[in-house]
Amino acid sequence: MGKVFIQAKDIQDGNAIWIDARFDLADATKGATLFAGGHLKNAIHWDLEKDLSDMTLEKSGRHPMPSKEQLTELFQKSGLNHDETIYVYDQGGAPFATRAYWLLKYAGFDDVKIVQDGYIALVEAGFEVTSETATPAQTSPKLNWQDQLYVDRFYVKEVTEGKHNKVLVDARSHPRYLGEMEPLDPIAGHIPTARNFDWEQLKEGNQIVLNEEITKVVSKDENVIVYCGSGVSATPLFAVLDELGYENIQLYTGSYSDWVAHYEIATGEE
Repeated sequence: MGKVFIQAKDIQDGNAIWIDARFDLADATKGATLFAGGHLKNAIHWDLEKDLSDMTLEKSGRHPMPSKEQLTELFQKSGLNHDETIYVYDQGGAPFATRAYWLLKYAGFDDVKIVQDGYIALVEAGFEVTSETATPAQTSPKLNWQDQLYVDRFYVKEVTEGKHNKVLVDARSHPRYLGEMEPLDPIAGHIPTARNFDWEQLKEGNQIVLNEEITKVVSKDENVIVYCGSGVSATPLFAVLDELGYENIQLYTGSYSDWVAHYEIATGEE
């Protein structure tokens, strides 16, 4: 845990590892298109659905988490090392750099920073842009998996049954949480016992910001599990709580789209 976010203008180390995580949930090809049109020199593109999810898994949510073997291969071919700073950026104000950040923290990479104001701010700060694709030398980083950052649906089910002293926080919009609407999943509602904090309250223009309102929903002395629809937009909550000094935060990567395929839901306020 530690400082998570950094402004583009404050980055001094141009020789760090750069990961471009731009994506668009409404257009799965847009991240690759944006990357091809221009990106930071030497940046590696990680696609939400090709790299940061295993879309072959069924009944595991809309963006299932890759296996450790898949992630290991991704880190190796991306040329990652533990002794280098890793900067992750997306278009800004989006949950894709934070998804990549969480997976890197899960694998035990300590020196990972999210560029808070995104790609355009990096360009404006003077970082070199290219349309050429880098081919990093393959590495063999020794991964130190942080399994305590992750929970599956079986564990979450036990939380709803009162078997663990954990607080579930739903990062989706309040109407979706209440069960008043559901544009993506077959049944509207939320995981029983969950509280709600819409992740978009962390957006300010093209930035993810530290909104202290989250501290009114969950306190630092509570053990927190964040989830959303598919384990993507809950990651800004994870990153912000990390930045705010919360020490016991976990991500239910399957999230509501995984839960609703297996268990009963709740509606209304808890």
